Amino acid sequence: MPSPTPVEEYRRRLSAHQAAVDDLDAADTRYAAVRLVTFGASGLVAIAAWAGALSWAWLFAPGLAFLVLVWRHDGIIRARAARRRAVQFYQRGIARLEDRWQEEGGATGERFRDDAHLYANDLDLFGPGSLFHLLSIAGTRAGETRLASWLQAPATRDVIRARHEAVDELAPRLDLREGLARAASVGGAADDERGILDWAAAPQHLPASPLRALAVILPITLVSAIAWWATTGGTTPLIAVTVAQLALALPLRRRVQHVLHGADAPARDLDAICEMLVYLEQETFHVPGLAALQQGLSEHEVAGSAAIRRLHRLMELHDWLHNQFFAPIGAVLLWGTHVAWAIESWRRRHETLVPVWLDAVAEFEALESLAAYRYEQTTDSWPEIVDRDSPDAPALLDARGLAHPLLARGKAVANTVRLGGDGPALLVVSGSNMSGKSTLLRTVGVAAVMALAGAPVRATALRLTPVAIGATLRIQDSLQEGRSRFYSEISRVRQVAKVSRGPLPLLFLFDELFHGTNSHDRLAGSAGVLRNLLARPSLGLVTTHDLAMTEVAAIMNGRTANVHFEDRLEDGVLAFDYLMRPGPVGHGNGLALMRAIGLSVDSSSEPSP
Repeated sequence: MPSPTPVEEYRRRLSAHQAAVDDLDAADTRYAAVRLVTFGASGLVAIAAWAGALSWAWLFAPGLAFLVLVWRHDGIIRARAARRRAVQFYQRGIARLEDRWQEEGGATGERFRDDAHLYANDLDLFGPGSLFHLLSIAGTRAGETRLASWLQAPATRDVIRARHEAVDELAPRLDLREGLARAASVGGAADDERGILDWAAAPQHLPASPLRALAVILPITLVSAIAWWATTGGTTPLIAVTVAQLALALPLRRRVQHVLHGADAPARDLDAICEMLVYLEQETFHVPGLAALQQGLSEHEVAGSAAIRRLHRLMELHDWLHNQFFAPIGAVLLWGTHVAWAIESWRRRHETLVPVWLDAVAEFEALESLAAYRYEQTTDSWPEIVDRDSPDAPALLDARGLAHPLLARGKAVANTVRLGGDGPALLVVSGSNMSGKSTLLRTVGVAAVMALAGAPVRATALRLTPVAIGATLRIQDSLQEGRSRFYSEISRVRQVAKVSRGPLPLLFLFDELFHGTNSHDRLAGSAGVLRNLLARPSLGLVTTHDLAMTEVAAIMNGRTANVHFEDRLEDGVLAFDYLMRPGPVGHGNGLALMRAIGLSVDSSSEPSP
């Protein structure tokens, strides 16, 4: 039988998990009712025993039954929560496959927005409906940060190839992706990666010393003194040992409290990745990069998940002190002091491993995000990353059947774009309003971002040399800073030009370059900037609806070509096919668009042909 398509497999699994949720809902209702009856029976037995009608021993059976029911009921509640997380995981996957992923929630990467970044805002990398929103299935902030960093900066060819190998191995492992998604949701994602690392690496507050041995001896001696007092009535040993224990405990009290309370948040956040480590530790990986990541999760045959569980148990022992019945016993035994020393010992042993665990989880989650995209978008292709022969050799971007991944497949129109190599280094893209010029720039830019992050691209084929990217598609004025749009634009262009002098060739994407100034200055300034950029191995696209700007191609010594998008008026409505054609556009659509929306335009104001 043929393998099921991704959407078929997602729907099958979604149906199974939803059926399990329904069964667990019913079991939850039953257990709640039985617990109530058992609790009521226990109360009646207690009343009868109090009245002398029954022996107190009769309370043992309903009491034990109630405790067993609580334990079983808690397991049902946790199992249902896990199933619900799986339901959500597959609902979002189906939404991505049906091009309605913006409606299904998920992390948008809003916190990674950076107005100073040279292309992130321009290419819609972060925020609702962004590339990050489409790609990310990370459940921890560390995983989100890792994926965001890949989108914000190009990787080397060797790193990209390693990511391709890892993604190809991970793509069919749907069980692993589901398991990580369910595990990452246990107690919420680790919210403070920096806090965990700072806590693990902080100086020891209770360093190993003879005092620790004394903290063991004194409680034993105190218990013996209490027993002596209870049997003989002698108070001298009890008073002496109590004074000695207070002399030890009181000076350490502040440091002990600092250790115990300081571990609360990091331990909770480490709990959030513990179950993820369990899934990763039990997998078998063949790709060297994945195997190396997995190997780093353990040291001396002690798994990272086991180490985190030991820390969890220590924090549970600390929580015992919050019980009013145990607190006096804990004070006698110096319970908090011993737990604090054990936590400090845990930190000393695992200080260097904590960053390894977080790094491995972040790397796996970023790779799994790309793997999910690879599994779902079966017609997208791997880009071919090619190196230049020398630092002065021309860069290359050769994309065939290129479309934008954020557009629905039924709406996206594919084009072929070739820059560099033996072709033009610059395309001047002309066309009327809404014809597709800016979308072309974003399509090229997003394809380069995905290719250099190690992801598949929405293209039939893409060959690309590593490049730095700079864009001016979302330049805005700033009322607070007193900056006009034109000033903001020329500032960004200066930053982009500076990048062109770096180690990587520049891919620049300029939308309506310098349109905030007069036509003469615009043409002269554009020609000067573009000439300087093309003096280096840069590539770029520049859009314009000003036909005068198409003259730039004529003064660039053959390294520039004009292309355009067309429109047509059909029954008073403008229509576009979004196909790129050679040469400059022959007309504009401004007046036609004004009339199409019902705006009165005096024909006498039109210039004579």
